[in-house]
Amino acid sequence: MDEPVYATREDVMRALDVKESARNRREIDSALAAASRSVDSLCHRTFYPVLATKYFDWPAPQYGTAWRVWLDDSELASLNSISSGGTTISTSDVLLEPNRTGPPYSRLELNIGSDASFGGGPTYQRDIQVDGVWAGCALVEAALGDTVGAIDDTQTTVTVDGATSAEVGVGSLLRLGSERLIVIGRTQASTGQTGTLGGGKSDVALTVADGTEYAVDEVLLLDAERIRIDDIAGNVLAVERAYDGTVLAAHTSAPIYAPRTLTVTRGALGTTTASHNSGTTVNRWVPPGLVHQLAKAEAITILTQERSGWFLKASTTGNSAAKVSADALQTLRDQTYTEHGRKARHRAV
Repeated sequence: MDEPVYATREDVMRALDVKESARNRREIDSALAAASRSVDSLCHRTFYPVLATKYFDWPAPQYGTAWRVWLDDSELASLNSISSGGTTISTSDVLLEPNRTGPPYSRLELNIGSDASFGGGPTYQRDIQVDGVWAGCALVEAALGDTVGAIDDTQTTVTVDGATSAEVGVGSLLRLGSERLIVIGRTQASTGQTGTLGGGKSDVALTVADGTEYAVDEVLLLDAERIRIDDIAGNVLAVERAYDGTVLAAHTSAPIYAPRTLTVTRGALGTTTASHNSGTTVNRWVPPGLVHQLAKAEAITILTQERSGWFLKASTTGNSAAKVSADALQTLRDQTYTEHGRKARHRAV
């Protein structure tokens, strides 16, 4: 998975209520990749953050406004440094615009009350060098928990403490310090607690040592049975038994596992791999809400249409349920474009 997706494999599996298999994983990942790039195409921008240095022409010869640089499709979420003609310009002398609605920022302006200026290189071509995080939206992150154990700069697995598996999935984009990582797989890790459950379908109350270590929608493993947490009351978890096609069974003081060991792509999106101490905070990038919902809806549409041989799409006019679904999807597309689509100046906001 080279580019981040805007929803996770687990989001789609929960929506379709399908159990995990190698075939399902492959199909869902492919659909999510196509759906996310479809959202990019619809909105004429990419939303995930990329750390990079980009070059722009000194604007005077082209635009006649020597203190303004239009970024066009290279929208900026945050600025690290800027130079012109090899001379560093203080970021305090740079105005990121539009300041009332950004990020993302579609232009840079020098503070005309300062002494800063563009130019100075041998030509105006690629005279301005801008280093920063580029994204078509504001950077929003949520703290997942802390790393369990130290991580060197080559390790490809990260174990996170706390109730993280309900919030992170395959396709999630994480950040440790200044390094970004893409989740490409999950495996079971011990939660350090045990549980006892009867063998009946109605035995749905699992008492644990510390209920704060779990979250609603988290899927746990006791022996060979998966259970899903539907509610939490103190240290009692209300669970759905025999989840994801597993077999109902009795459990006595069974170790409780959760998919909290993450297989990751290191140094993603322009960042550099680094070592991280145990207890480092793991942050998850949160895409805009409509972008997330549309990517999930597009992926589900691809999967359901593919499994029906694309029959529903071909017969929409004669199938009222399919037409309602198509209309709802188009409404979501329209809402997403209205909120996040680039509409002016080479489709820059």
